[in-house]
Amino acid sequence: MEPAEKPVPQFQTEFIDDQIPDDPRLPGLQHWCAEFHRRGLAPLYAGGSYGNLSFRLKPGAAEFIITASGLALKDQLTADCFVLVSAVDQARRVVRAHGRRVPSSETMLHHAVYAARPDVNAVFHGHSERFFALGLPETDRAVPYGSLELVASVLPLLARHDLVIMKDHGFLALGKDLDEAGQRVIQI
Repeated sequence: MEPAEKPVPQFQTEFIDDQIPDDPRLPGLQHWCAEFHRRGLAPLYAGGSYGNLSFRLKPGAAEFIITASGLALKDQLTADCFVLVSAVDQARRVVRAHGRRVPSSETMLHHAVYAARPDVNAVFHGHSERFFALGLPETDRAVPYGSLELVASVLPLLARHDLVIMKDHGFLALGKDLDEAGQRVIQI
């Protein structure tokens, strides 16, 4: 189920600089963004898509590159459509970033997944009604997108599963790399 309106990040962004992320895996992330749009896994809203994708910069590191907030995955995405997140202070709700755009509204969720699962190097979040009827592991209750409550509700499931449903919100797929996260969604 999609939010009723455009998702707005529930955190403040502190930009370290406006340097556009540069990583050899960006074309792979662009590919999976386009696939999510093509397969209806990131439905459009006025000005963007319901969905966000990221990858960890180095195994075990806290830094990751994520899609920008308000990004339409159907568009021809360039490097400035992505943001490098270098630190997240969940208690203060502050994200430190490099780039020219605000990171996705689910940045704190992606950060929490990487912190909890050192084996995960890619996190894909999308929305598709088709997933709700598949009997996948699901959070107990619906909570607001982008919230710390969402993080708390999904982390226990992610300790045992790599593809889960966030009740009345969407799905979350994890992988050791971009292709594993993407194929996990496609194969289901």
